Amino acid sequence: MKTLLAALVLSLSCSVTASAIDVGDAAPKFQAKDDSGEIWKSEDHVGKKILVVYFYPADMTGGCTKQACGYRDKMKDFTDAGVEVVGVSGDTVENHKIFKEVHDLNFALLADTEGKVAKAFGVPVTVGDKSVVKMIENVEKELVRKATAKRWTFVIDREGNVAYKDSQVNAAQDPEKIAAVIAKLK
Repeated sequence: MKTLLAALVLSLSCSVTASAIDVGDAAPKFQAKDDSGEIWKSEDHVGKKILVVYFYPADMTGGCTKQACGYRDKMKDFTDAGVEVVGVSGDTVENHKIFKEVHDLNFALLADTEGKVAKAFGVPVTVGDKSVVKMIENVEKELVRKATAKRWTFVIDREGNVAYKDSQVNAAQDPEKIAAVIAKLK
């Protein structure tokens, strides 16, 4: 009985959930360290531009790389439309630096290592260390992830409200889909 109770407590402590925000809701306020180690605060960005906040599971993985590179490749169009893009995962700042450098990413990546940003949006997230060793530019690097979020994307309008939410994101198609959503917001 004690073992069962301990297992239940452990499983509850490792999973962070909250009520998901919906279209029309005010965007939650949040902050996290960005890929340069600086604190990125939503209050400095929300309301100034249209903000795309996309959650993804892990740096340097197939789907997440396709999604990030898709945003990178459309960044001029997004910037010209007054849109800022920010990617959020439970990877460390160091992982984000590597991911950004290897794939020449041109937008901020936030290190949501405790799952707090995901929780604020209601994105399912599991907290717990995971690591993988990858060869990056002929050097073995250990990539550490502290939390794993589901792949969800939000668009926050200039009034600070959620204008669009996708909880069934196709990684490769997400940037194109979001570009179409933003075109309709104008």
